Amino acid sequence: MPPARMTFREWMMLALLSMVWGGSFFFVEIALRELHPLPVVFGRVAAAACVLWAVVAVRYRPALAAMTLRDWGALLVMGVLNNAAPFFLITWGQVHIDSSLASILIAAVPLFTVLLAHYFAGDEPMSGRALTGVALGFAGVVALVGPGALLQFGDRTLGQLAVLGAAASYATANIFGKRLKHLPLVIAAAGMLSGSGVLLALLMWAAGQTFTPAIGAATWAALLALALLSTALAYLIYFRILITAGATNLSLVAFLIPINAILLGVFVLNETLAPSAWAGIALIFAGLAVIDGRVVGWLRRW
Repeated sequence: MPPARMTFREWMMLALLSMVWGGSFFFVEIALRELHPLPVVFGRVAAAACVLWAVVAVRYRPALAAMTLRDWGALLVMGVLNNAAPFFLITWGQVHIDSSLASILIAAVPLFTVLLAHYFAGDEPMSGRALTGVALGFAGVVALVGPGALLQFGDRTLGQLAVLGAAASYATANIFGKRLKHLPLVIAAAGMLSGSGVLLALLMWAAGQTFTPAIGAATWAALLALALLSTALAYLIYFRILITAGATNLSLVAFLIPINAILLGVFVLNETLAPSAWAGIALIFAGLAVIDGRVVGWLRRW
């Protein structure tokens, strides 16, 4: 049985999530000019958690009081899988590889998710349609960013493996996160980010890293954008899609993120889009259409 079809609203949420997450690669590049990866990641999750806890304090105090130790434990695990581990791995990886190659490697999330969902999520078994769609989408990402980027594979192996590890961690989080569907979205996001924030603070202390305020305005702006847009807002959208559409459908956001990065360069920086990039966009949308199934069904009936 293939993954459930998403509604138009869920597709729009997925597109919005790809926009706010796609911008994180750019913001990270700016922040890394003055900061070590650990302070960047810690600043991102800590600021986002503070914003979300302020919302919880105003609107969700009764639900917060009803939480159990099991809920808090699940949030800690989710924080490791969905924040601390992948955020650090991607940020550290971008020290060694450029963002275009990172976006190709992170597009492996749907591949990992389809496999993991088949074995660990009983309501999302593997199907030929899902595998075909994921393969088309991944081919589209490679064509979009440029096959030449893959030639870098092997030059900075540790950075590449770090981003692939982040993709596997995200996929695992997509499956595990269903255990939190009974919690309000804001509490789930805030608790998850807080758990990862505590872990990252301990890692910073152990590594002797500091978060100094003596950094430039551009770095502060990048950290603020990472916290508010690419983290706090992003995870509210993330949990909504996970609950209503499932892990496999949620993982498709990894295919849309590179499109946003490329189009930003075209329309904001007046860059030129190569023919192979247009072919990549077409392949990505073809893969999404195959996974969704409705267009294929219409063509068969026609």
